Amino acid sequence: MTRKVIRTDAAPAPVGPYNQAIAASGQMIFVAGQIPLDPKTGEIIGTGDITKQTEQVMANIEAILTAADANWTNVVKTSVFLADMNDFGAMNAVYARFFDEATAPARACVQVSRLPKDVRVEIECIAVI
Repeated sequence: MTRKVIRTDAAPAPVGPYNQAIAASGQMIFVAGQIPLDPKTGEIIGTGDITKQTEQVMANIEAILTAADANWTNVVKTSVFLADMNDFGAMNAVYARFFDEATAPARACVQVSRLPKDVRVEIECIAVI
């Protein structure tokens, strides 16, 4: 994979662990939106707790990336869906553990009216290997 962080002062600077854009070439992996389901039991982890839910979502994504022979450095774009934008800070704190701010992927984060199984967070990503 080739990867280049795109930055410009002509657009707003990121307000978290992400970059304005990433240019990448290679095989693309589209990881479906992950919610905080325990892969062994199928049960929701951390009901009502955005920190625990985000940790489980990131663990689920990491397992999928590993199965694709990829890791967090291969992720070029994420989309975060929150049931409540007031959870942004707590979600962002967990998310930041997985990405170096200087090379973090591009990201969108939006509040949605409802998520599957009434969870608080869902995250999808695109990786390139």
